Amino acid sequence: MYKIDFSNPSSIYFAGIGGISMSGLAEILADAGFRVSGSDRSKSPLTERLEQKGIQVFYGQRAQNITPDIDCVVFTSAIRQDNPEYISTVEQNIPHLTRAELLGQLMQNYRTAVAVSGTHGKTTTTSMISEILLQADLDPTLSIGGIYKSIGGNIRVGGPDYFVTEACEYTNSFLSFFPTVGIILNIEEDHLDFFKDLADIRRSFREFAKLLPPDGCLIINADIPDWQEIAADLPCRVITYSLTDTSADYYPTDISYGEFGHSAFSAHASRSCHAKKPVRPVQLQVSGEHNISNALAALALADLVRVPTDAALRALETFAGTDRRFQLKGSIGGVTIIDDYAHHPTEITATLKAAKNYPHNTLWCVFQPHTYTRTKAFLEEFAQALCLADKVVLADIYAARETDTLGISSRTLQSHIQANGGECFYFPTFDEIENFLLENCTKGDLLITMGAGDVLKIGENLLGI
Repeated sequence: MYKIDFSNPSSIYFAGIGGISMSGLAEILADAGFRVSGSDRSKSPLTERLEQKGIQVFYGQRAQNITPDIDCVVFTSAIRQDNPEYISTVEQNIPHLTRAELLGQLMQNYRTAVAVSGTHGKTTTTSMISEILLQADLDPTLSIGGIYKSIGGNIRVGGPDYFVTEACEYTNSFLSFFPTVGIILNIEEDHLDFFKDLADIRRSFREFAKLLPPDGCLIINADIPDWQEIAADLPCRVITYSLTDTSADYYPTDISYGEFGHSAFSAHASRSCHAKKPVRPVQLQVSGEHNISNALAALALADLVRVPTDAALRALETFAGTDRRFQLKGSIGGVTIIDDYAHHPTEITATLKAAKNYPHNTLWCVFQPHTYTRTKAFLEEFAQALCLADKVVLADIYAARETDTLGISSRTLQSHIQANGGECFYFPTFDEIENFLLENCTKGDLLITMGAGDVLKIGENLLGI
């Protein structure tokens, strides 16, 4: 594998530079003095930000973009071997890395490298941890899988001590990392276009845990079924947290929800973990039981790196979430519009349960399924989760990287929702959905646009933003 010499900046080309992670890595290298360029399919706010920093971005991936003066090309997992830039890179014998391999090499430059993994909650928990380290003036370098207002984007270049990043299991990319602290938030079935089954996914997380050095630490959710199999015989320290198990190192009591569904709880830390830590009151500005779990993981990390309690609690209290995570977009005609990235049945359930604590009359969910593979694999689970809303409106499936429909459509999902007793509507275009909502939503209703595709445009169009 090609090794980047970070003490001797060279020319790095990013194929797929507009991705949320790739754009962040491009910024880090550019700030470190590297000559950075790259390509993407189309202009976006992220590519415009890169161009403002002086990074050259080509729109359209073409063989001629790959020139002999490039020292290394970095590819996203979406770039296939028939891609013209990939072919040109190989033909010219230019060294190349995957995004994950570059990120893994970058992590080795930091004293404490925190990798946040899990099927759900990575962006939120990474952002919570980021806020804690910022409040404690620890000058972290951050790579977040979403836009976080506190840093004005998805990347922050800081000092050499702390690096925090998300660690995605898809294509086993996180197995290229070199973390000193690993966090596992949850393990569930997902990405079944790559993994065989849940057992295969658990093996991947086990291999991730085994990456940690003897002086490192694994923070793991003890609510994961048989979590001990993941953490067994590790040479590093293991810290657990749980929503319900009081034998875990961290757990909550006195859970309550405020006027807008914001969570509050008392955080307990075991004597074996922190003998002098008292029970601490935690007030969050985000909703849902799942965010209590995320906050416990963040608090465990804060204690591990010895962040003062007042700074950690202040950070959690001021943390207002990230873009597309139960994000308040605005209101029109007395209808509150929220956008959420949920695209897995567990995430949908968590978001809609959190919405139940938010003031509303009728709860509307406009859902855009993400990929045919995921929709087919979890068809009944999607139907059951979406029935938590009073009324569901379906958009067409967002294909993303897929071309085979597998015989699945949003009409298929609609029939399953209706069979579960849910009130569900389907329209093939965003215009039709927007007109339907304008005619049927009334003052006091709560409307959530939901999915990992471009469904957020529906709420933004209604709001005129």
